[in-house]
Amino acid sequence: MKQLPAETDFVVIGAGVAGLRATIELAPAGRVLVLAKKELRESATQYAQGGIAAALSDEDEIGLHLQDTIAAGDGLVNEAAARVLVEEGPERIQELLDWGTAFDRQGTKLSFTREGAHSRSRILHAHGDSTGREIGRALFAKAKTLKNISFVEFAFSSELCLEGGRVAGVRLIGDADAATEVRASAVLLATGGLGQVYRETTNPSVATGDGVAMAWRAGAAVMDMEFVQFHPTALYVKGTPRFLLSEALRGEGAYLRNMELHRFMPKYHEMAELAPRDVVARAIAHEMELVHSPEAVVYLDLTHLDADHIRKRFPRIHSTCMQYNIDITADLIPVRPAAHYAMGGVRTDLDGKTTVAGLYAAGEVACTGVHGANRLASNSLLEGLVYGARAGGKMREMAGNGRGARATRRGSSGSAADFERSIAELRDLTWRKVGIVRDGAGLKGAVAKLEEMNKRLPVAAGRRACEAHNLHTCASLIARSALARLESRGAHYRTDYPAHDDVCFRKHTVLEGEKEAAFAAL
Repeated sequence: MKQLPAETDFVVIGAGVAGLRATIELAPAGRVLVLAKKELRESATQYAQGGIAAALSDEDEIGLHLQDTIAAGDGLVNEAAARVLVEEGPERIQELLDWGTAFDRQGTKLSFTREGAHSRSRILHAHGDSTGREIGRALFAKAKTLKNISFVEFAFSSELCLEGGRVAGVRLIGDADAATEVRASAVLLATGGLGQVYRETTNPSVATGDGVAMAWRAGAAVMDMEFVQFHPTALYVKGTPRFLLSEALRGEGAYLRNMELHRFMPKYHEMAELAPRDVVARAIAHEMELVHSPEAVVYLDLTHLDADHIRKRFPRIHSTCMQYNIDITADLIPVRPAAHYAMGGVRTDLDGKTTVAGLYAAGEVACTGVHGANRLASNSLLEGLVYGARAGGKMREMAGNGRGARATRRGSSGSAADFERSIAELRDLTWRKVGIVRDGAGLKGAVAKLEEMNKRLPVAAGRRACEAHNLHTCASLIARSALARLESRGAHYRTDYPAHDDVCFRKHTVLEGEKEAAFAAL
């Protein structure tokens, strides 16, 4: 980690789509320090394959995109937030085009595809299945042309600095676990997701819920934490990381088959393979249960589709699968669901303001209620753009009064092996008890076990120790929220409460401090 300034005007934690878009907005107003946990390009943005949704085609309308977003959210979408998303989305896409984003085209016209739960073809993609990487490239190139922006890689943000009840900076852990504070007038959390809470996840290793945990410790409210989206189709090769197989594969016509090679989705939903993700994930989980084997999988089948088109449309997926001797044009692809996206997060208004003064959040770490109980496919990159820009715009109203920094050095009370054991135990617990299918007994057991584990966690000092504590915080928030919601809705499914309860629970779950979960309408 390079030398950090003692103070700056704005700190942006995270260099994915939300953080970069906010940074571009902030640059004219003062000095912006962008902190990346690892390399600047290592974020969920880089792994987003399917595309970005926007009502730009001739056959589409903003109102239809709004309807689809609300329908996918299963009765819990904040309509005001969704309206902002779909109405401001086209302008944000035009900016990307102006800044050189190379979306795929058919001749001179932009090429649009369809994904699950969309009523129109409105998904833009780049280089076939590398949309996030291309958007990140264009945003970073734009940011590099602006003055006042500094990027720091391998800067692990461990705590938010509070002063007089407001956030006044951030504490970072550097080499040899030296902690340095950088002061700022406002801090934006754009830290991405928390998929590493689960044993099976498509998320990169950096997705340890740091932003949610830091905000929680600083006193911020969190919302809708029980709604974790499990992507139905992650490549399953034993002993390897789970690689996301984009929903766009099913959008192109891929089938799902069980271990007896029967196509099963039509019996679960009228939209079959294009049903909402929570429906598809639970259907797959049920088909795997019927096999009674720890090695159960289902298969994604593209063999009936044009091979040349598939190789051209999904070059990254094709090449990755070939590394495991799987030719997606000729072979059945073994898949399992995996934790993919957190609909919940740090509670914010429509300008990214949290419940703590001086603290903002945008992207997956934030929760405006825009996704409700289940995110519509390819709305996440759009959310990062729209709400990153809005948060940056609101932060520009703040004066840049940075303060001095001080450095401290502290040791860790546990070994690396202690932390890895704790993390592995936690991830296995959440996958089994707080995963795709839940019940009250399992959730109560998970909450009790997490409380017991908390007493055994070593002191958080080094980077991995902090990640262990952050994962534990997020797991506890998810489990507590899931236990409080006595119904099934969207990505939250309980076998003991399988139906909706609109009278009591068509509201957002809010946790603040050590209070019990409350339910509030937006």
